[in-house]
Amino acid sequence: MFNRVSVSRAGSEPRVALVHYWLIGMRGGEQVLEAMCRMFPQADIFTHVYDPDKVSPLINSHRVYTTSVSKMPFSRRMYQSYLPFMPRALEEVDLTGYDLILSSESGPAKGIIAPPDAHHLCYCHSPMRYLWDQYHHYRNTAGTLTRFAMPYLAHGLRSWDVTSAARVDNIAANSSHVAARVHKYWRRESSIVHPPVQVENFAPVPPSDRENFYLWAGELAPYKRPDLAIEAFNQMRKPLIMVGGPDKTAKRLQALAGPYVKILGRVPDGQMRELMAKCKALIFPGEEDFGMVPVEVMASGRPVIAYGRGGAEDTVVSNRTGLLFKEQSVEGLIHAIKTFEADKLDQIDPNVLVAHSRRFNEAAFRSGLMNMLPAKFQDSAFSPRISVPAE
Repeated sequence: MFNRVSVSRAGSEPRVALVHYWLIGMRGGEQVLEAMCRMFPQADIFTHVYDPDKVSPLINSHRVYTTSVSKMPFSRRMYQSYLPFMPRALEEVDLTGYDLILSSESGPAKGIIAPPDAHHLCYCHSPMRYLWDQYHHYRNTAGTLTRFAMPYLAHGLRSWDVTSAARVDNIAANSSHVAARVHKYWRRESSIVHPPVQVENFAPVPPSDRENFYLWAGELAPYKRPDLAIEAFNQMRKPLIMVGGPDKTAKRLQALAGPYVKILGRVPDGQMRELMAKCKALIFPGEEDFGMVPVEVMASGRPVIAYGRGGAEDTVVSNRTGLLFKEQSVEGLIHAIKTFEADKLDQIDPNVLVAHSRRFNEAAFRSGLMNMLPAKFQDSAFSPRISVPAE
């Protein structure tokens, strides 16, 4: 049994709804939702599918309502298969009486029908990749049935995606990369509000505690290019530690790794922070919408070698906090590492890196979102009296 929040509402106190695509784990999008929960502790949460055992106590402390998708068979496991049903499910949600709606968009979330007097701010992690820029990749790598169905389903979903974007009052994009895609696909302008990174949880170690290895960290997904890092370090014969799951993928990649590449799979948070603080630099060869890991590593006092596309363009400054490379290839990465070492960029002052990382803390996120809201939502009356009952 999970906690519920008891909220004492004043008569004029605004009511807030947070709309998140699904709650079946804790990743970057859910960390953003947690920050919204701290901003608006009186808010109710609406989502397609919810597994309280897979999310944080903070999220569980709010009232959580699910759409009709949650009633479909095996919805917690097969939720992505029900994507075609999500637009209608969102439009069935009754938000009568809510004054402010914040939708957290990466899967379908922004498509709710807002009351006429409510303000709807969409925080966009990414327009749905499987409908837009990565549609052909997803289709080509899908199973036979999905590959057959996608052209028929995606066409209508794209039309709904653009239409629902037009219903939103304003849009916050998590990076300049996402803002460009919001304009490309939705034809909407957006303000850039970087997601909150818990930089205070990371800290540098003394120079004597650093070690002579590079670090790759994150989900072992193809678009993050772990294969590129493995091949580059195999050729250079330099030590690389790779951290991330799923464990089955980690075991498969281990077969590609030579004696200089060590794949640990998932590790505890404490060990992850230690690796970040002791590494020579983070290797970040994929293209991400934002990417929290580079910011966490910089908060640990270590530089980043990143492919110069996507969110890394917002977070990494070449020759100041690390190095951006232009060619996403084994040769391009090897050249970047050689340049990094020749220019002694591993000796960047950790204080500079830590100071830079604080541009992406929760206070900056909160300020960016609040500045996008009408003034009536920014006064002191917006802080409700809250009590959380004991378990």
